[in-house]
Amino acid sequence: MHGLTNDGGIALKKYFFLFLFIFCFTLFPLAQEDDILKIETSVSPKNLSPSQEGKLIMKLILQEGMVINPQPSFTIEFSPLEGIIFNKNKFTDSDLGIEILEEMGEQYLNLKNPFEIHFKVSPDAATGDHHLEGRIDYFVCSKEEGWCLKSHSKFTVSLSISK
Repeated sequence: MHGLTNDGGIALKKYFFLFLFIFCFTLFPLAQEDDILKIETSVSPKNLSPSQEGKLIMKLILQEGMVINPQPSFTIEFSPLEGIIFNKNKFTDSDLGIEILEEMGEQYLNLKNPFEIHFKVSPDAATGDHHLEGRIDYFVCSKEEGWCLKSHSKFTVSLSISK
């Protein structure tokens, strides 16, 4: 019996480490992709009132050596949030006034400066803390390694509405 337990324990350990290796290996590319674009968000003013206008301030930070191409379209889309009104549901780089730069015949977005997206709080908006969720679709390229990847990143920003 002792010999069976030992062999079974060794086999179980082998399967466990194999499973752990495969699990970590499959998550590694996802972690790398998420690290490509860091999204910093804030809302101004910090405390909003019904019928007031506000702005979402966004700063996008790319991993060193990466650029975002304007084509296929760079877009920012928001999930519906009751009481928050945008003038459109989806914003492109041109809507946001993001400059397109060109280097050696390749175009890319100039993301050095933060940009703003204006919104209005509806008159009947519920008071309290809210979480605005959104998604950025983009086409990122590595200038050094010569590859491109169509990807997306999600973000959440908190805002407070008081009377």
